[in-house]
Amino acid sequence: MKALTILIAIAGVVLGAALIGHFGFVAVGRALFAVGWIGFLAIVGYHLAVVVLLGLCWYVLVPRVAPAASFIWGRLVRDSGADVLPLSALGGFVMGARAATLLGIPGNVAVASTIVDVTLEVLGQIGYIAVGLAILAGRWPDAAPIGWIFLILPLALIVVMGFIALQKHHLLGAVEDATRRLAKRWIRDMAVPARPLHHEIHDIYARRRCVYVSTVLHFAAWIASSVEAWIALDLMGARLDIGLVIVIESLLYAIRSVAFAVPNAVGVQEGAYLMLGATLGLTPETALALSLLKRGRDLVVGIPTLLVWQFLEGRRLLVRRPE
Repeated sequence: MKALTILIAIAGVVLGAALIGHFGFVAVGRALFAVGWIGFLAIVGYHLAVVVLLGLCWYVLVPRVAPAASFIWGRLVRDSGADVLPLSALGGFVMGARAATLLGIPGNVAVASTIVDVTLEVLGQIGYIAVGLAILAGRWPDAAPIGWIFLILPLALIVVMGFIALQKHHLLGAVEDATRRLAKRWIRDMAVPARPLHHEIHDIYARRRCVYVSTVLHFAAWIASSVEAWIALDLMGARLDIGLVIVIESLLYAIRSVAFAVPNAVGVQEGAYLMLGATLGLTPETALALSLLKRGRDLVVGIPTLLVWQFLEGRRLLVRRPE
């Protein structure tokens, strides 16, 4: 399985490089460097603000367990693991839960709230995609993909609501087993008790107001991510209105969700940007430059985050060894 993941990642890198080479390294580089260092740092700062919002989405589910900073840190590690390391998204979820436990969140609460948080994030994404499609339908009612994507959205919503029903009715045996296997694979000493996990998930969903607030915040975070892309495009000289950017970004992340098995969506993201950009008035060079800008942002944020996390892990092991 690891070998297959590595092969898929390599194929994605080759595809991405081939696309950039086809449209010209110089042209793509010109669009990318138009942002400038100050603009790039502004994008990184804005992205960190979005991560803070995502951490608060998680925090409101169990607000009295630990300070909000613990959840923000866990979310930062979760995204860094998924965006920088050649892991599946599930590996990033486990890393984020583990990082949160280092700042005082009990292991069972961290895992249970992660499961619920990820579920609500998908709900927010469905609403985000619906907004993007509504904008697309309003401007180009005859666009080919609108009909079948609108049919898929209710099916996705049914699947998510069904998964929530499984969580609420204590039928998470398979999920618990998968969580334990992932925890053992990625983080050897992260124990996840079975029975408390059921109770924690049920208690989280019993706080309906917190669940609703988290879902709304997740939707806001998805919209905020489009604003980040709109700012980046504006710095590159691409004058697209925010509605078009929401269409591009929402459909991009829909494609990324389908291609979840590809590590970091390497190649998939670049191809999706080209396809969507060609349809909605974004030049190939600018579309590829935006993708590279996002990957550069992920590296600048993710690598220091993972190094700090490893430092905290190492210090924890040194403290435990004398005991």
